[in-house]
Amino acid sequence: MTDSDPTIRPASEADAETIAALFTDEGYPAGPSDIVERLTRFGSDFSRVLVAEHEGELLGFIALHAMPRFEHDDRILRVLALVVDAGARERGVGHALMAEAERVGIELGAAFIEITAGHHRPEARRLYESLGYDGTVTAYLRKKL
Repeated sequence: MTDSDPTIRPASEADAETIAALFTDEGYPAGPSDIVERLTRFGSDFSRVLVAEHEGELLGFIALHAMPRFEHDDRILRVLALVVDAGARERGVGHALMAEAERVGIELGAAFIEITAGHHRPEARRLYESLGYDGTVTAYLRKKL
């Protein structure tokens, strides 16, 4: 996107229905009330949910949280969700959201940004690698509780 770059702004309750639809389309079923609750949980200085919109249409969103590191006096910004409407992909929306995530990370004193890309989402992995993210880093193990 160029002259039609999306506007990035904080998500609001008014965005809940569209965010829920986008999230559901990506395989994470959620209703508007679920999203309103999640927006409330992200209401801190170190958490953000941002949306990308163009001409009044919400095209995508990103959820971020900056976690303090114990071993250093900084933070790691974690991208917890990034979804772009299927019809808006390849138009720079993901790039714009990630650029804003990087700006927020710097603002919050983060040393790194971490993001996961499931093996079933190769297009997401390509996006992140095109932005300079190192896909060879495997820094954690996970166990379902």
